[in-house]
Amino acid sequence: MEFFLPDSDATDALGRALAATRPTQAVVHLRGDLGAGKSTLARALLRALGVQGAIRSPTYTLVERYPLPDGEAWHLDLYRIGDAGELDFLGLDDAVATLWLVEWPERGRGSLPPADLAIDLAVEGDGRRARLMPGSETGRGWTARLATTPTCADHLSNPCRKIRQVMDN
Repeated sequence: MEFFLPDSDATDALGRALAATRPTQAVVHLRGDLGAGKSTLARALLRALGVQGAIRSPTYTLVERYPLPDGEAWHLDLYRIGDAGELDFLGLDDAVATLWLVEWPERGRGSLPPADLAIDLAVEGDGRRARLMPGSETGRGWTARLATTPTCADHLSNPCRKIRQVMDN
C-alpha cells in the first residue's frame, strides 16, 4: 500500500487513519532518511490516539512513553545507538506497550520485536511517499482495514481523500 503525502495535512490524515484502524497491539517500524517525516507521522498518529500535551522527538532520550486508554505507546528513535544491545538498558517490557513506533529500527535489529507494519518514508518533490508493508497477520489486518475505510470522511478531513485517491490508482 502506497501513498503520496503532498503536505503536512496529508501526513496528519494518514496518522489519523492509522489511529482509527489500529489493532489493539502493534509494532510499527518507521524507516527513511533524515527528514523523511518519521517523527511527523508518529506525532500525528499519537495525537490522533488522544495523546495530550507535548509529543517530543525521542532523538536524545531514545524512548518517549505516552499513556493510551488501552495501555502505553512507546516512540523510539534508535539513530544514536551504537549497538542493538543498548536497548537492554532502556527498560522496554513489551507486555506494557500496546503500540511501538520505532524510528531507525535497523539499528536495533535482533533486540526489537518484529514489525507488524513497516512504513518506509521518502522525500518526493515537495511531499513524501509513504509505503506501508505488513509484516504479520496483525499488520495485514491493519492495512486491510485502512484500505477499506470508506473515504475516511467519518473521522478525517479532506487530506485523507488525497490519500485515498493515490491508493485507488
